[in-house]
Amino acid sequence: MFAKEVYVSRRATLLAKMREAGQNGIILFVGNAEAPAQYKDNCYKWRQDSSWLYYWGLDEPMMAAVMSIDSGEEILFADDVEIDDIIWMGPQPSVESKAASVGVSRHRPYGELPAWLEERVKGRPVHFLPPSRYYNTMKLASLLPGAQPSEALIKAVISMRLIKEPIEIKALDDACDLGVAMHTVARNAITIGIVEQDIVGKMEGVALAKGWGVSFPTILTQHGETLHNHIHDKVIEPGKLMVIDAGVESNEHYASDFTRTYPTTGKFTTKQREIYQIVYECNELAFSLAKPGITYREVHLATARKMLEGLCALGLVKGDLDEMVAKGIAGLFQPHGLGHNMGLDVHDMEDLGENLVGYDPDQTRAKQLGLGSLRMARRLQPGHVITDEPGIYFIPALIEKFKKEGLGGDFVNYAKLEGYYDFGGIRLEDDVLITPDGARRLGHSRLPIAPDDVEAAMKR
Repeated sequence: MFAKEVYVSRRATLLAKMREAGQNGIILFVGNAEAPAQYKDNCYKWRQDSSWLYYWGLDEPMMAAVMSIDSGEEILFADDVEIDDIIWMGPQPSVESKAASVGVSRHRPYGELPAWLEERVKGRPVHFLPPSRYYNTMKLASLLPGAQPSEALIKAVISMRLIKEPIEIKALDDACDLGVAMHTVARNAITIGIVEQDIVGKMEGVALAKGWGVSFPTILTQHGETLHNHIHDKVIEPGKLMVIDAGVESNEHYASDFTRTYPTTGKFTTKQREIYQIVYECNELAFSLAKPGITYREVHLATARKMLEGLCALGLVKGDLDEMVAKGIAGLFQPHGLGHNMGLDVHDMEDLGENLVGYDPDQTRAKQLGLGSLRMARRLQPGHVITDEPGIYFIPALIEKFKKEGLGGDFVNYAKLEGYYDFGGIRLEDDVLITPDGARRLGHSRLPIAPDDVEAAMKR
């Protein structure tokens, strides 16, 4: 948790933005509740709602808060512990002290929220964010039957959380340092004959020993052509490529998200190095282009062109590069976007609406494979934190679909692609902060990424 003044300032800014947008009434925040896994006392690992953490900081279940746009009044709704709680949990700080720690002077019991709303609303608008948890969905439905999330509030929150404050940047640097440590353990553990799960256990141990845990379910696979492969039951074989896409969530709940692809024997084959070099150059190009004023959509398209240029040199595609980009041929090899926002969530704020978070008002999401999956297309500004994660994948079912439906036209050399059906995939990902004069990679060191450096790092 940050200093009290951070939360006081954020809430004041939020109120000012809502007033500037011509809004009035009440802002309602509902924090997360515990979620039972089997029975009510055996719950899934606790995680607070990220927007609640951003404005209120209190990392505990069963809390809500209201803010009056008109008067600025703030009230925290939460309960002090009783003797049964103390028996199991020990003495706990009072709600009054918790409220004071984030600059709130008034508090009431959690159970009084429905009556307070009924008494105070009386036709006034109640602004709330779209809930991502089942409990909050049901809670809001009972408190405000038929009410819908507030677009004005969503846009105000997004405008604040998109631009990271200096304290957040430090937290993200720290999370990325943990991510580098976790990935280093994983790379050093790659051994022919062991089961993938052995590596996952070692790397996630770092996340739990030094942070809150992983920022999303770990992807570690020798079948990188499956983009989100969470199955870790394969024995590591020689000659394969291992994609490791994983991140740490720090104790402050800020995320990291890195991807590296390693030859299981420590040395790339000629074919592997050729494709790896293309992805590496795309990663470097995207970083070199990322700066204030350019849209990330433009960066995505530039890397798509670079990728097709490399594949053309290998004889896998042919034709005019710009025409191939326009027709979406790159989507056959990279059916995902170049990157996404990152912060308190690894896919920051996508619970608030992916298009509202990742697209400017004058932008329209494409329907094209690959480009249509671009989660962050906005014009870049200082303080944006984004991922840079190009990839090339040889997905036999997708290639066959393109071939059958004529989607690749005369651009794709399907005969030569058949020799890549057992290749897998390659993805390379860094976390990037947009600065006033360009960009920098987050964290104080970078995982080896150039092919020679990867092989050197894997030498035993």
